[in-house]
Amino acid sequence: MNHREALALLRAAVPAADGETWADLGAGGGVFTRALAVLVGPGGRVHAVDADAGAVRALRALAAAGQGGAAIAVHHADVTRPLPLPLLDGVLLANVLHFVPDAETTLPRIAAGLRPGGRLVLVEYEGRRPGPWVPHPVSAARFAELAAAAGLSPPRVAATRPSAYGGELYVAVALREE
Repeated sequence: MNHREALALLRAAVPAADGETWADLGAGGGVFTRALAVLVGPGGRVHAVDADAGAVRALRALAAAGQGGAAIAVHHADVTRPLPLPLLDGVLLANVLHFVPDAETTLPRIAAGLRPGGRLVLVEYEGRRPGPWVPHPVSAARFAELAAAAGLSPPRVAATRPSAYGGELYVAVALREE
């Protein structure tokens, strides 16, 4: 996925975030981090978190390059463990939750890091069976169950697109209940 495609997907779920503080958990090489930085703008901040050393190097290079969006802080950390982040306006989990075997434990901890009314945006695959690249699929229906258990509002699917790897990508947003 390229920057333009990631930006279009996120814009459907994050239409107004200027000046906000977000985290991109499991940020990888930063395609979604860069899109999120554009959406929160120069007055915002994005915390890009990944456990892979190569991804962290790529994220640091992205942060150093600027890009005209938000400041990007890079964290070398495992998203399944407590993270040293401030209270957030939003969290993005793009193609990450399907790697977490205990989403029932991890998602409530992540949601607790959101301010009341904060948004959790999930980008996942619909219609995928478990496999090496998607070991723990999170369908939209499963996300609704996980969101309820994490104290989030019922998710709204904001966008979909066919996946090059089969099935469909969906973008859903849920709010931390006040």
